[in-house]
Amino acid sequence: MRRLALVLLAMLLVAGCGAPGGSSGDNAKKAQEQEQSSKKIDVAKAGKVTLTVWDQEVRGGQRRQISQLNAEFMRRYPNVTIKRVAKSFTDLNTTLKLAVSGDKAPDVVQANQGRPTMGQLVKGGLLRPLDAYADAYHWADRYPKVLVDLNRFSTDAKTFGSGDLFGISQMGEIVGLFYNRTMVADPPKTFADLEAALAAAKQKGQVPITFGNLDKWPGIHEFQAVQNRYADPSQVRDFVFAKQGASFNTPENQEAAAKLQEWAKKGYFTPNFNGVGSDPAWAKFGKGAGPFLIGGTWLLRDLSDALGSNLGFMLVPPADSGGAPRALGGESLPFAITSKSKNPDVAAAYIDFLTDPNAAKVLVQTGNLPAMPTDAKPTEPAGVQVFDAWKALGEGDGLVPYLDYSTPDFYDQITAAVQKLMAGREPAKAFTSGLQGDYQKFTGSL
Repeated sequence: MRRLALVLLAMLLVAGCGAPGGSSGDNAKKAQEQEQSSKKIDVAKAGKVTLTVWDQEVRGGQRRQISQLNAEFMRRYPNVTIKRVAKSFTDLNTTLKLAVSGDKAPDVVQANQGRPTMGQLVKGGLLRPLDAYADAYHWADRYPKVLVDLNRFSTDAKTFGSGDLFGISQMGEIVGLFYNRTMVADPPKTFADLEAALAAAKQKGQVPITFGNLDKWPGIHEFQAVQNRYADPSQVRDFVFAKQGASFNTPENQEAAAKLQEWAKKGYFTPNFNGVGSDPAWAKFGKGAGPFLIGGTWLLRDLSDALGSNLGFMLVPPADSGGAPRALGGESLPFAITSKSKNPDVAAAYIDFLTDPNAAKVLVQTGNLPAMPTDAKPTEPAGVQVFDAWKALGEGDGLVPYLDYSTPDFYDQITAAVQKLMAGREPAKAFTSGLQGDYQKFTGSL
C-alpha cells in the first residue's frame, strides 16, 4: 500500500549515548560471535521448543493481533509453544532489565527504543544483534531506513541510530487528536480553532480534553502535542539525537510549556488528572466524557469499539490552515532477542512472522496501523483518517520523535517535570531550564 519516505531524522540519527558501563570490547566480541551463529532455519525441524515472550500488547487491537498471530504461528509449527507474558508499558519498563539479566531470561522481549531502555540493555550486553537475521529475512525491505535505524545502537551503546540492529517493530505510531463526532461537528482546522473549541466545550460544562497522567508518560504526549505548534521538527530531532548546540531551553519550548500550563489552569483537562490513570481516562472518553482526547493510534481499536462511526481522528492542527502536518510518533516497541535465549533462531523466525505481509493484514483487520507496507485498508472512518495521517506525515516529513529517547534518565526527568508544570507548581521557564540542565549533564559526558 505504501512505501513512505519518512525522512524523519535520516541525517540526524548519529548521536552519542551512554554512561560508562561494562567492557565495550567484551560486548563487541560477544555480538560478533552471536552474529556468526545466527541463521535462518526450518522451525518445523527445530524439535520441541518453548519461546517465552514478554510484550506490552495489552489493549484491544494490540491484544487481538498478537493473540491471533501467536495462535497462527503455533498452528504452523506445532512443535513450538509460545509462553506469553503480557505487561503494561510501565510494568514492562520497570521489570525488563532484571528479567533479561536473570538465569531464566525470556527469549523475545519488547524493548523501547532510545537510550533509557534499549540503550541500557545493549550496554549491558543483554540483547542479541539481529543484522544476520535481518539479511536472511530481508527485514530492511519492509521498512523505511529511518525506522530501522531507530532500533540501532553501537555495541557499547554510545551511538544511537547506527551500528547493530537490536529490534524490529510491528506498528507505526501517531499521537494525535481523537474526537467525538457527536460533539465536534466541524473539526478545527487551526490551532486557534482548537483553542476556541476547548473554550466552548468548557463553557458547556464538558471536559474538553479527557486526560489521565497517573502513569506519568501521557504527560509527554500532551506537551509534545502542543510543542509541535511552536517548535520546528528539526529542533526537536536535534535535541533528541544530541546534535551540537541543541537545547531544550528555547523560546519555542517555553511558549509550549506556558500554553500547556494555561490550558490546565483553564480547566481544559480532566479534573485531578495527575491522579487519574491513562486507561480509565481513555475509557471515559469512549463513553462520551468529552469532545477530545490526545492519544496514540494504539487506542484506535478500543475507541472504535466504544464509539463506532462517531469516532474521529486528526492531527493537532497547525497554526495556519493548510500548514505542514506535524505529530509525535514513529513506531511501536520493537521485538528483540535476549542474549540468553536458548532458541535465538526460532525467536528470529517468530519475529519475522510478526512482521511479514500476512501480519500487516492482521494488524489492519484488528484495528492497528502497520509499519510495514500492505495493500490492506481499514474500513472504519477513524481508521481511514489514521492511515491518511500516516501517509501525510511521511510525505511531509512531519513525524517528531519521543523526547524520552534523549538520555538514559530523561523519561523520569520529563515525566516528573510535566506533572509539576501542569499542576502549576513550576513556571514554564523553570520547566525548560531544569530539563536543559539535566540534559547537559548527559551530553557533556559524550
